[in-house]
Amino acid sequence: MRDIVRLTEMISDCRLCADRFAATATGHAPRPVPWLSAEAPILVAGQAPGMKVHQRGRPFDDPSGDRLRDWMGIDEAVFYDRARVAVLPMAFCFPGYDARGSDLPPPPVCARTWRDRALATMPQVRLTLLVGGHAQRWHLGRMPVTERVRHWRDSVPTVLPLPHPSWRNTAWLKRNPWFEEEVVPWLRSRVAELLSP
Repeated sequence: MRDIVRLTEMISDCRLCADRFAATATGHAPRPVPWLSAEAPILVAGQAPGMKVHQRGRPFDDPSGDRLRDWMGIDEAVFYDRARVAVLPMAFCFPGYDARGSDLPPPPVCARTWRDRALATMPQVRLTLLVGGHAQRWHLGRMPVTERVRHWRDSVPTVLPLPHPSWRNTAWLKRNPWFEEEVVPWLRSRVAELLSP
């Protein structure tokens, strides 16, 4: 437990990307949002905080989080209980927007610096949700997200690739109804099993 507390403090103090973020269209300062746990059986391996998470200081505290929690079949109280769910994004800070207002990708230096150390402090995790392409590439190698998610049975019950729950993927969900018909029910059942007393 002391290791995870110390690591959380170190991540919170990280300013590796200060110059990079200052040079973005948003011109913001780093605000790492670590949400690690020495107890949680479920790990959400995401991409990077968005602007709302940057402002609020809680991971997935936005519409994407609402959709993710719906997929998982849990509410905010359960999701933000660190004894139940941990969150480890590919970058702990909001990367900023480019000149067109699009999200910038997670800076690779964040994962190189912190990811292996963070994963090592959480050996109790029994299900890792790989949310989006960046996390899927890190953990499972290169493959298009649709193909990776379509082959979700290859990695369960310990790992489950998911599309990003962003509103931008609403069209993807409509084109791939099998996701909500097959993957979401399995996910809800597995989450309920892991969180049952």
